[in-house]
Amino acid sequence: MKWNEFLGDYFTFSRRERIALLAVILVIVGIWIFPKVSRPARPKTVSPDTNWIAAAKQLMISTEDSPDQQNSTKNVSDLVYNKPLPAASNKSKAELFYFDPNILSFDGWTRLGLREKTIATIQNYVQKGGHFYKAEDLKKIYGIHADEYARLEPYIRISTANFAQPEPDKKARPKKEFSNEPQYPRVDINTADTSAFAALPAIGNKLAARIVSFRDKLGGFYSVDQIGETYGLPDSGFQKIKPFLNLGTTTIKKININTATKDEMKSHPYLKWNLANAIVEYRKQHGIFSSLEDLKKIALITNEVFEKIKFYLTL
Repeated sequence: MKWNEFLGDYFTFSRRERIALLAVILVIVGIWIFPKVSRPARPKTVSPDTNWIAAAKQLMISTEDSPDQQNSTKNVSDLVYNKPLPAASNKSKAELFYFDPNILSFDGWTRLGLREKTIATIQNYVQKGGHFYKAEDLKKIYGIHADEYARLEPYIRISTANFAQPEPDKKARPKKEFSNEPQYPRVDINTADTSAFAALPAIGNKLAARIVSFRDKLGGFYSVDQIGETYGLPDSGFQKIKPFLNLGTTTIKKININTATKDEMKSHPYLKWNLANAIVEYRKQHGIFSSLEDLKKIALITNEVFEKIKFYLTL
């Protein structure tokens, strides 16, 4: 094959193909040029103001001569970026003096170099009644560091005159004790009327009437302690009148358990309906009682109940 024919076959383009080839070339060139054209411009370097830098160095380095303009410009970055900042502090220089922590003012604590928050804690403690009785008590305040206490401790002077003196103990007044005094004669609990009971200490007309009513319902007292069962009479009141009570007459009205009805029995304060009903029903089933001990066969009548009611029962 001849070269002319070879080249003609591969490098001969139609008009449409030439347009397409030209477009491809333009795209390639555009891709190569665009990044260079669109790259942002580098920021201009701003020359630092050497005048204020020189002034700043003059303030910070008072013992040295002021650097010239050339050295100030040379060390700009070191001055601005590498110089450590001074620690922030609003505490004035501490002043030591003798003081009493119980009466020292806010300004006094400030002169000693304490922080405001710590001073507020101390004053709040004192205002609420707290006291520093010895120097070591200051260490208990929250916010007082060990080094602060060590600095203040030699100057602490606590005056005991600032403490409130405790009031002297008042002698307790002797309590009045009721004894067998003439104005309170002994009372026979089974024969006394309401006026006799009302004359006793801590007993008025109302309680006196209740005692007499309780005695009548029982059928008489067999023990002085029964007075303490009177409704409305507190034990403290009973203990006051007990020394003046006497069991002189022991005549007691009794109930026949073989003949009494339920109504007759239930009116008694110690029997009431439940025991009265149990006694009558037992009597119906087993016949009459041959002894008072037979009552113990009834489930409701325990030994304690029996000892309480036996004085008012008979056969």
